Amino acid sequence: MIFRRLAPYQVVVDVSAAVVLGVVSLGLSAGGTAAGLVIAGMTATLAVRRLAPGPSLVLAWVVAIGEMLSQTSPGVSNLAICAVLYTVAAYGTEATKWAGLVSTVVGAAVGTFYVTSVQTTLFGIDYTVYGLQDVVRILLQLGITFLGFLALLGLPWAGGLLARARSSERLSREAQLIAERETARAEGEVARIEREAARAERDVAVEQERNRIARDMHDVVAHSLAVVIAQADGARYAARVDAGSVDDALVTIATTAREALGDVRVLLGQLRHSQGEAPQPALGDLDRLLEQMRASGLVIEHRVQGEAQVLGTNRQLAVFRIVQESLTNVLRHGAAGAPVDLLFDWRYEALHLVVTNVVRPATQPVDTRPGGDDRRGGGHGLDGMRERATLAGGSLTTQDADGRFVVHAVVPTLALTQEVGIRR
Repeated sequence: MIFRRLAPYQVVVDVSAAVVLGVVSLGLSAGGTAAGLVIAGMTATLAVRRLAPGPSLVLAWVVAIGEMLSQTSPGVSNLAICAVLYTVAAYGTEATKWAGLVSTVVGAAVGTFYVTSVQTTLFGIDYTVYGLQDVVRILLQLGITFLGFLALLGLPWAGGLLARARSSERLSREAQLIAERETARAEGEVARIEREAARAERDVAVEQERNRIARDMHDVVAHSLAVVIAQADGARYAARVDAGSVDDALVTIATTAREALGDVRVLLGQLRHSQGEAPQPALGDLDRLLEQMRASGLVIEHRVQGEAQVLGTNRQLAVFRIVQESLTNVLRHGAAGAPVDLLFDWRYEALHLVVTNVVRPATQPVDTRPGGDDRRGGGHGLDGMRERATLAGGSLTTQDADGRFVVHAVVPTLALTQEVGIRR
């Protein structure tokens, strides 16, 4: 850009300096129209040097050439040229800056010629040569004069170049500080997002843990209460026929209640202390569960087909809870004395668990659709079994037709999981 944007105080300073230089130059001038024009030109050059560095350099050359053509003696106003050279080096464009350097060298040479050969008032040289000594004298005088002009013009330009470098360094440092602040702000934003994500993950983990404990609490309490109720009803009827059989029922009730109390304490301890998961039942505990349910009056026909495959801990727990919940529902809603068919159909890819029982005639129809009213489970029974099967990577379906209720769960085996992992 030719013109630079200046603050009002900068314009006032430049104009004031130019006026002072003009007044002083006029006071020291010998007079004459040419001298007055040179002073006016140099004053104008000084006034616009920061507003337009390039044009001020051109104007300084025009005035200097006019001064030399009119053979005007150099005066104080010529100091404006030093200020112009400082300005073009400090504030001018790249082209203007190097034009100032060229002007310094050319101006020193032209000025030396002018004051030593044309206007000899200040530094006139006697060019009369009588011998080698005179040649050396002339060359020495010319050299000293040239170096003087070069220093007079070159030092302001070098000072402007130094000011330009310091200004660039300051701007670079400010840009770096701004970039560091932006980086710190971005890092803070990233850290905040990461904290929120971690908090959300913790909330999800806590909610999942609560759901797991709620399911376990339902399984424990519902199963235990169903066994206790069945044993109490059986003991009440059996007391009329055989009073001695009541003891067996009371022993079963006490054992079931103690186990349920222990399980509930473990679950409450997990809620209270955020401890690791307590030991969970697995397939090896199914025999004890079946014995307990048979003692409660169920007739269970346990059948196994195929060769047993390996199931992970979570899947074993899912199978155990599905069997426990299914048999508890049979105890509560199934026809008394009717056998319950429990089938473990082991296949290579999955375990097919099928529980079939005869529904008590007076039982109300059960909505077995996902998300329906789970009358058998009080909101956690069938939905809880479906969720356990889903979390284990399988599925669970139910069917209530022709007086029979069928629970069919599919739980993938570890062999299938490993095979899928190898293919990936």
